[in-house]
Amino acid sequence: MASRRLGFGEKTSGPVSGLAPGDRGGKMGAIRKNPMASSFRSGFVAVLGRPNVGKSTLTNRLVGRKVSIVTSRPQTTRTRILGIVNRPDAQLVLIDTPGIHRDRTALGRQMNAEIAQALEGIDVLAVMIDASQGLTPADRFVFERAARFAGPAILLLNKIDRMAKPALLPLLETCSRQASFTEMIPISALSGDGVERVLERFLAYLPEGEPHFPLDQFTDQPERFLAAEIVREKAMAATRHEVPHAVAVRVESFEDKKDLIRILATIQIERESQKGILIGRRGAQLKEIGTAARKELEAFFGVKVYLELRVKVERDWREDPQRVRQLDWRHNLERMGGE
Repeated sequence: MASRRLGFGEKTSGPVSGLAPGDRGGKMGAIRKNPMASSFRSGFVAVLGRPNVGKSTLTNRLVGRKVSIVTSRPQTTRTRILGIVNRPDAQLVLIDTPGIHRDRTALGRQMNAEIAQALEGIDVLAVMIDASQGLTPADRFVFERAARFAGPAILLLNKIDRMAKPALLPLLETCSRQASFTEMIPISALSGDGVERVLERFLAYLPEGEPHFPLDQFTDQPERFLAAEIVREKAMAATRHEVPHAVAVRVESFEDKKDLIRILATIQIERESQKGILIGRRGAQLKEIGTAARKELEAFFGVKVYLELRVKVERDWREDPQRVRQLDWRHNLERMGGE
């Protein structure tokens, strides 16, 4: 069922809702810029960095609402996620990417493939580091990846609220010696410090042109994927050690009625022991996860939500390319379209 709510990729028909960098065609003729604006800028900016540096936090803040889940666990983001920032004279399409890492599983390989696809056809590359940790070997690996991009590359030094101010200038000098960036901007995505400056600079480098998405859309994700991600966020936050990384969520049904959304979701993990941890004694842990997810979903969708959660063991699913691909919502949409 198509969404009745504004802002989701499901809302539109045809190629517009699934547009990605490089796919600049589609039904753009029906979309017009604000007639009050003398020139309209529109383009794609990918945010690149190692895991847990704050890419999703920045994306959510710039969009003005949650389009990417955020946890303290590394590699929370597993696919490229589009967040759309609309202004009277511009449309910025942010691509939040998984953290760059050495892939050791089928899931890791797919995440790195998502990064490669995110970098295709973009207008600006934003590279983010956690400034409070200095410049790490993993950051240098990201710099090497970014060096292949020929367009404007902006370095974002995030989490400056967690470091002493005198340490910032030496870090900027170190980064400038390691790689050549068009600009370097210290920020705190969490507090918002420097974020408006980032938006201003992103927009300055975008080319003039028509918007790539409808002006009331803020993400390309289907509602059921966002629901699955919110459940996964709560499950990851409630567990420790290896369990959060083994968690995946699949929405089995999403029934959208006038004043109620009914969602049946399966949380899959890899071991029976993980299943026991996730459910908890007498189901207490699973109930806590469900309650937290339901409250956020109700606030997000603006209607009452009935959420039913199940837990299933899918042994070593992260090592199986086919099962990893089955969790990719873009793949599922393509498959349904083919049918």
